[in-house]
This record gives sequence, structure tokens and C-alpha cells, in this order.
Amino acid sequence: MVTVLGTTQTLAWGSSYYLPAILAAPIAEDLGLSRAIVFGVFSGSLLLTALLGPAAGRAIDRRGGRDVLTISNLIFILGLLVMAFANGLPLLILSWFIIGIAMAIGLYDAAFATLAGLYGKDARNSITGITLIAGFASTVGWPFSALMEAEWGWRGACLGWVALHLFICLPLNRLLIPKAPPPPPKEAVPPLSADETRDRKLDMILLAFVLATASFSSTALGAHLPGLLQSAGTSLAAAIAAGALMGPAQVAARVVEFTIMRKMNPLLSARVAAGAHPVAVVVLMVLGAPLAALFVIIHGAGNGLLTITRGTLPLALFGPIGYGQRQGFITAPARASQAFAPLLFGLLLDDFGAACLWFTALLGVAAVGALMLMRVRH
Repeated sequence: MVTVLGTTQTLAWGSSYYLPAILAAPIAEDLGLSRAIVFGVFSGSLLLTALLGPAAGRAIDRRGGRDVLTISNLIFILGLLVMAFANGLPLLILSWFIIGIAMAIGLYDAAFATLAGLYGKDARNSITGITLIAGFASTVGWPFSALMEAEWGWRGACLGWVALHLFICLPLNRLLIPKAPPPPPKEAVPPLSADETRDRKLDMILLAFVLATASFSSTALGAHLPGLLQSAGTSLAAAIAAGALMGPAQVAARVVEFTIMRKMNPLLSARVAAGAHPVAVVVLMVLGAPLAALFVIIHGAGNGLLTITRGTLPLALFGPIGYGQRQGFITAPARASQAFAPLLFGLLLDDFGAACLWFTALLGVAAVGALMLMRVRH
């Protein structure tokens, strides 16, 4: 399951979330649009995933992940086909609307819910394994998109991703993911006391806040990292070299989680992950540009752990029953913050330079505080 879902998640992320970085410019030039409009349409699709997340999770709870992930591949295919034949803004908007639906039911949260349905509380290591493989989605997706665009144009690149969904993702998800057992009947699940219900609601709110702040910071820095490091005093070459350490740092942290930290309380892992960004900011802002690479490594490691936490902490806090729908509600604010983060952080960077990092550091400290209020009660 780790190999299957890791592969299909890598291709799903590469053909959606990481697509605009390569294709936005040629699409904008060909259709006579600005890049800002193209990225604005993409941001709208991210907001759509936030709205659809709870319904997607509920569908996985009821039907299992196999059917939902298979449908997501069909919707990805449709959206990419519409994009390939788009002749103006209306069809481009329609294509990203369709792809937004596919992202809501076909990316990490859907894969995590699939594993929760199959393995229950024992899904933690499988979730970590998926993020290890799919952590290379940009490493795979960007060169694939660039190569196909160079050979066939941006429309051909869209059709190339259609072929990958049709001949790789679709059969893997449909044929190799087992059918999930049916959810237990309501009468088989002991009812929660009023105090337990209140505690769960509070933990859901706190966790939603943690994931939203983490998503804002990771997405903002992902969009502006080279310019941010230059504002802190590094040269362009040094900024690019330091930024290249982000991916390896994320993957290395996930390897540590998969091996050394695999039996650690996931709340402790989450606190370490959330605290990494404020520490990284102090390193850069206090010690200066020469430690830009260390800033990226610490931030990247925390970001890599937080991706795992997004799947494992709800499982530890609330258990596997109703995981999909609950995950949809918890991660909806995070998905929305991803849509707004590049624009808002860009405005802060223009006005305050690297000092705007103190804002994201405060968000990280607040996230650690929220995590300190939570307990694994399940």
C-alpha cells in the first residue's frame, strides 16, 4: 500500500499542485493572460478543495478509499483534458475547477483516510511511508512537466499527465488497493460523555489552527524563499543553493520519523515540528545571512514532520472511526490558508523585508502553545 499510494500520490501532486510552477508562464503567454490571473485561478481551486474536504472524507468513510481515489483519477483526467484544449480564460477556470474537485478527493488527506480505513490505529507507519515517497513529488513533477512542455508544448504536457493518470494511477488505485471493511454500526461504537465530546471539539479546533498556521508558513516560504533570503542579505546564488536544501531536509526528517521517532507520541512529534520554524527564524534573523542554509534545513525538517502530523495526529487523538470526514473539517482551514499565503506573505515581504518572518515565527509559537493544550485521550 505504501508503494502504490506513494506512487499515485507523487503523480497526483505533480499533475496538480506543482503544475503551475512550470506551465503558468506558457499558458499565460499562449492565452493572452497575465501570470497573476493564472495563479489566481489556481488559488481558487485550492479554496474549492477546502470546501469539499469534509464531503470527500465522508465518502471515504462510507465507501473506502479505493473507489474514491479511482474516481479522483478520472476527474484529474477530465480536468487536464479541458486544460489541454482551453482557448481562453473560461475554459481555464473550468479546468482548474475540475482539478480542484480531484485534489479534494485525491491528495494526501484522501490517502491518509484510505489507510485509516484499512489499518485503523496501526496506519501511522504507512502514512509516514507515503509521505516519504510523495515527498519527491516536486522533484519528479517539475522535471516531468518541463520536459513534456519542451517537447510537446504546454498542451502536450497536460495530455502527458492525462496518460500517466490513465495508465499508471488509475489501474494502481483500482486494482491494488483492497476494499475497505465496512464502518462499524453506530450502536457498536460506545457513546462519548459530554466531557469527552467537549474535549474532542476543543482538540479539533486547536488542531485545525495548528495545521492552518503551519500551512500558511510552509506555502508562503515555498513561494518566496529565494527572494526572502535575498532580503535577509544573501546573494542570489547563495539563496538558490540554500533553497535547494529544502526538499532533502523534509525527506530526512520523515526518515527520522519513520525510524527513530516511530514509537514516539505523535503529539510530541507535532510539537517538535511546529517549534522548528520559530527556531529557524531566530537563527536567520539573529545570526544573519551566513546561516541561511541552516535556516532552510531547520524549517524544512519541521515542514516535513508536519506533513506526517497532518495524518497521524488526528488518528491518535480521535481514532480511525469517522477519520475521513473529521480530517476534512480539520484540514479545511489549512487548505484555505494555502490559497492566500503567497499573496499575503508577498505583501508583507514587500513592506517589511525579511522582518516579516517574525510574523510566521509568532504563528509557530502559537501553534506550539495550542499543541501543549492537547492530550491523546483515545
